[in-house]
Amino acid sequence: MDHRADDQFDGRGTMKDIIGVVRLVASQKSQAAQTLARAFQEDPMFTYIFPDADQRRKSLAWQWEAVIGYSLVYGTVYTTQDVDGVACWLKPGNMRVTVWRMIRTGIQLQRAFESFRGKTRRVSMEVMNYLDQVHEHLISGPHWYLWALGVDPIRQGQGIGGQLIQPILALADQASLPCYLETLAEQDVAFYQKYGFDVSSAGEIPGHGLKAWMMRRKPLAGRKLRDTRGKTIKNFTKR
Repeated sequence: MDHRADDQFDGRGTMKDIIGVVRLVASQKSQAAQTLARAFQEDPMFTYIFPDADQRRKSLAWQWEAVIGYSLVYGTVYTTQDVDGVACWLKPGNMRVTVWRMIRTGIQLQRAFESFRGKTRRVSMEVMNYLDQVHEHLISGPHWYLWALGVDPIRQGQGIGGQLIQPILALADQASLPCYLETLAEQDVAFYQKYGFDVSSAGEIPGHGLKAWMMRRKPLAGRKLRDTRGKTIKNFTKR
């Protein structure tokens, strides 16, 4: 999943030099969850799952705090100095969310989903289960999984989203490992293609009318990124 912003380069250096990408620490978890909640407040997938805006705002904050907590244990989370953008990755070997791993992280994910009621819970689980099944079908070996990428709306358009994913793309290249993500926003596809991702599968989620694009990035050592001026859009990563 993701809500990024435009990637912009000034020709004098990388955006990483300007923005300051750092690892998120546990004490920043709640602040980061609020950033992601704001980033995804108007996301098509979440407006579909949570039609009521107030419920969506509260539910997203709970959900993202659980996702971030899980990612801190079984992956890595990058942010900026001011926590106005967040990228959650799951490490190779830990790409699947399991019951045991949820228990080890305090059952936060389970509690977040159990807080959903009635149709909201059913729809959420159906969408997530479908994306999980496609994920397992498309890529089974070790890989990095981009679970979430979001930038605070007031900071979008400044290249933050693209820079937040750079550290893991570099690690993946060094280790010759692929990366994987899903997005439910068509405009995301062009953004990710600029960073080496290709569409592995695309189609409508059965019974819900939402379209998803599943993307995979092959490792390429010494990759040169193309200029990414223009709109980056939002990517969302489920689970």
